[in-house]
This record gives sequence, C-alpha cells and structure tokens, in this order.
Amino acid sequence: MARINLDHIRHAYSPKAKAAGDYALKEVHHEWADGGAYALLGPSGCGKTTLLNIISGLIHPSDGRILFDGVDVTALSTEARNIAQVFQFPVVYDTMTVYDNLAFPLRNRHVPEADVDRRVKEILEMTDLAGMAGRRAQGLTADQKQKISLGRGLVRSDVNAILFDEPLTVIDPHMKWVLRSQLKRLHRQSGFTMVYVTHDQTEALTFADKVVVMYDGEIVQIGTPAELFERPSHTFVGYFIGSPGMNFMPAAVNGSTAVVGEQTIALNGAPTLAKGARIELGIRPEFVRLGREGMPVTITKVEDTGRQKIVRTQFCGHPLSIVAPEDTEIPSEARVTFDPQAIGIYADSWRVGQEG
Repeated sequence: MARINLDHIRHAYSPKAKAAGDYALKEVHHEWADGGAYALLGPSGCGKTTLLNIISGLIHPSDGRILFDGVDVTALSTEARNIAQVFQFPVVYDTMTVYDNLAFPLRNRHVPEADVDRRVKEILEMTDLAGMAGRRAQGLTADQKQKISLGRGLVRSDVNAILFDEPLTVIDPHMKWVLRSQLKRLHRQSGFTMVYVTHDQTEALTFADKVVVMYDGEIVQIGTPAELFERPSHTFVGYFIGSPGMNFMPAAVNGSTAVVGEQTIALNGAPTLAKGARIELGIRPEFVRLGREGMPVTITKVEDTGRQKIVRTQFCGHPLSIVAPEDTEIPSEARVTFDPQAIGIYADSWRVGQEG
C-alpha cells in the first residue's frame, strides 16, 4: 500500500499548451492517505481517467511529480510502480480456469506454488468464486468475469495501489449493488489504497471514504459523502450530487440576509463577498419546507416516487425543487420556508464562508 502525493500535476495532450484552457487536467496538488478508498467522480471528459492513468504510469504528466510514500515515481513504468488496475471491461483469459486466472499474476512473479495456492484460495472466498474455481472463464457471465478481474487486482499483497476505471459499467443494476458491497468489504479486509473512477454518484458515495469530485479538468472538492451533500464547495458539486440536485438562484446579499426577487431570506451569518462577484443562493430540495406559511411558490409538477414526493415549483421566477415526505399535503396556495442552516452562498460558483 502507498500514500500517494500528486505534486502540482498538470497534463495537456498538445505539446503547445500554454493557457489553462489548453490543459485536459488542470493543476492538482493533493495527498491521498495510505490505505484510503477514494472515488474520482465527474462527467465524461472532466479529466478523471487522465488522472488515473497518470497515477498508474500509462500517461506521463506534462508538469509536476507523483510520489508513492515520498518516492518520486513520475518517470517509472506501470510495472515498476507496482500498480494493479481493473478496467471498464473484464480482462480475463478465457481458456484458463478461474483459479488459474487468479494465480497468473503470482506465478508470473515466480511466487512459490504453496503461497500461490494459499493466496488464491483467500481471494476465491473473498469474491464468492470458490464454487467455480475449476471452471473455465469462457462460459461465465460478465459480472462473474469482472469478479475475476477484481480478484486479480487483489491477489498480490505487495501492490502500492489498486486502480479501478469504471469497473461496473457492463454489470446489471442488481449485480452492481452486490459487487459494490463486496468491493467495500474487500477494502476493509485488505487495507489496500484504492482509487475508483466513475461518473455514477451512487457508486462513488457507497464505495469511497473520500470522494474526489472533478469538473472541467480540476478537482472542485474532496470530501466524505456527507460533506459533499451538506456543504458543496462548488455549484457543480451541488448540481451533480443528489437527486434532484441542489437549487441555485441569483441573489443579492445584505449582511445576514439574501434577496431573491422580491423575497428576503434569513441567512445563518453574514458572508464575505468580493465586489462584482456573481452571487447565488443554494439550498438542497430536502431543506425546503412546503406548507401554508412562508414565501409563495407556483407548483408546476408533482412527481410521486412511492416513498417521497418531488415537487417542482417556480419561486420568484426561478425553478425550485422540493423533496417532501410521501404523506405531505400539497396546498392549493403553496408557500415555502428555507432552513437558514442549510443555505449556502456562492460567489462565482464557489461557496463563501458565513460569519455568524
């Protein structure tokens, strides 16, 4: 296992890159703890796979260094970095048995056969593949083959980190839930440093101790699932995390109050704002209360999901989503109140502190 330091890493696919907009991966400067479980989360094209491939050594960064436990590995090959990588589509040897697929990385390193057998049997039990150890991989399902790929990543006890690039894309929804749970359990058992790339927030939030949210080539927030939900650092994090995402509305701020349209809204404190910044008020749908008191809204749609209602409204000319309990009565003249503790103020898309 390794502590991974990303030391002012940047990458451009063009050698002529100069401006920040020329870089597929803008400057990244972070330390990831030894034994941590991290998810790189973001939409297609945000730079997460580029960053993963820089960690693995498949891509050499344009600028900066990468260190494992304080040792500079920037110029080292993937093999020399001692990395295991699991890809989007299962990579298995169809003519080999499940057992031999798992044993292959160890035998390739001339590990004594008794140690190979002990370690392979441990992984077969971990991945629930013990019952098919003697079967050839050719006739297995996609999720079973991906379990083999996961197992091959785990079978070596000497790896610095295990990297996962969208490993559950080809798996059906139910099996995704099963494999995510197993992967979380495997992390707890093995203690490996794991980095998991995905565009699926459910995968990221259920697997990782810390989620690294990427947008437009940069990291906009690193936090626990609770931190991302409760205090998004950037408007993109608010949009991307949660279903429905966070509500954002242009606002003017005066001390410890905000004004949206003609409505004045109490804040939990007085934010410090730079002159000329574009100001938005953000609040999650879960913290908007619907009833007969408060500020008026116009209901445009009610979506009943069976366990809750998602109420779509217009508030001062801006869309406002509300998550309400299933038994909530929808009044004909609806009004809303906001929980001041749950309101965030954003200046040019970044959350600002509120002094109170």
